[in-house]
Amino acid sequence: MTDDWKRDVRTRLEELVDGLVVNGVSYEDACSMIVVEVNALMVAHEDDPDPADDEAVDEPANDWPAAEERRSVE
Repeated sequence: MTDDWKRDVRTRLEELVDGLVVNGVSYEDACSMIVVEVNALMVAHEDDPDPADDEAVDEPANDWPAAEERRSVE
C-alpha cells in the first residue's frame, strides 16, 4: 500500500480547515477543534473498536391499541 491515503487525509484536512477559516473560524481554533475531535474518535475506538458488532437494542413496539389514539394536551 502506498502513502496515497496519507496525502488524501492531508488534503481533506486542509480543505476542512480552509472552509472553516472562510466561514470566520480562526485557523488556530479550527486546528484545535480537529485535534479534540480526533482524540475523541481515538478514545471511542479504544472503548468499542467495532461498534457495528454491538447487539441491536430492541425498541418498544408502537403497535399496541392506545398508540393510535390521540390525546388532548391540557
